[in-house]
Amino acid sequence: MTNKKSVEDINVSGKKVLVRCDFNVPLKDGVITDDSRIRGALPTIKYLLANGAAVILCSHLGRPKGEFNMKYSLAPVAAKLSEYLGIPVTLAKDVIGEDAQAKAAALKSGECMLLENVRFHAEEEKNDAEFAKKLASLADIYVNDAFGTAHRAHASTAGVADYLPAVCGYLIQKEITVMGKALADPDRPFVAILGGAKVSDKLNVINNLLTKVDTLIIGGGMAYTFLAAKGYTVGKSLLDESKIDYCREMLAKAEEKGVKLLLPVDTVCAKSFPDPIDAEIETVVVPADAIPDDMEGLDIGPKTRELFADAAASAKTVVWNGPMGVFENPVLAAGTKAVAQALADSGAITIVGGGDSAAACQSMGFGDKITHISTGGGASLEFLEGLELPGIACLNDK
Repeated sequence: MTNKKSVEDINVSGKKVLVRCDFNVPLKDGVITDDSRIRGALPTIKYLLANGAAVILCSHLGRPKGEFNMKYSLAPVAAKLSEYLGIPVTLAKDVIGEDAQAKAAALKSGECMLLENVRFHAEEEKNDAEFAKKLASLADIYVNDAFGTAHRAHASTAGVADYLPAVCGYLIQKEITVMGKALADPDRPFVAILGGAKVSDKLNVINNLLTKVDTLIIGGGMAYTFLAAKGYTVGKSLLDESKIDYCREMLAKAEEKGVKLLLPVDTVCAKSFPDPIDAEIETVVVPADAIPDDMEGLDIGPKTRELFADAAASAKTVVWNGPMGVFENPVLAAGTKAVAQALADSGAITIVGGGDSAAACQSMGFGDKITHISTGGGASLEFLEGLELPGIACLNDK
């Protein structure tokens, strides 16, 4: 999956290039509250414009459920792009309709336009061949730079590649190069840190990583099912009883493969989950094998923070996906912060999977000290599982 052609491997001069971006940005009252995904797409767009392409951008935004719902219009994105690129980015009124076709036909080299939200058509998520063909007919070349949706086989992420030469942009190229190398040929010791609420979300990731890493660290809500598999009582902590046997198998597999599997040795507990999530809360720290029956574990304790940070400090490659506790609450953020700090301080190649861990890293101010923060939560998880991602598999090989 790492041997894909990029924008630099194809002549774009004088060509119309359809670029799938991830402009699924958060909006409040029609104003973009975080434009990092737009900024992330700029290097690819600028390269294409500088090399004489006429650039047709497309993306989804939110879940309009296959209807033209202007609450999900990409108009704010077009305005923000015009600002960053310093040229007008026109927004088509539709996706494959008359306006999009006319604007695409009139587009000249060095100009840029944006199609309206591709999910205004139900055919997008169904990867409908006719819809993909009409979308492809607007351009001569297809570029996928939306890693956040690369695990989806939709018309604009995979279907159009049936009708056009298809290459990746810089964002996807970086994702597959950095994560691909970490999984295929990591500098060792290779440490993976997994957190988040549910074991069930990470079953295949754990299984796949146990064949690749030297140390696997498990924190977050999913750790309590592992602690239960060791015979500990976990009080009111998050527990997936149907996965206890699976966790036992994974503990045995780690031992058999000579992989160190680290679990919390102490935990920060409270009588109940904070409500609202950032409410003040009284906590106690207890050993991981002595969680009181009337309490639940909500973060890793200080000894565990040290244990996990030491493991990260001795690594040459670290992959992290999922927070260590309820990091949205300042009292319960210390575990996640300690892991982010350990990655920031380490001399290793550090890769943070998208989603909550990426958000935590950025909000805690460690973003610029991490080698690579993935732009896709679901996609990076499937990559770590060793699955083929449709939005990357469809691109032309070098």
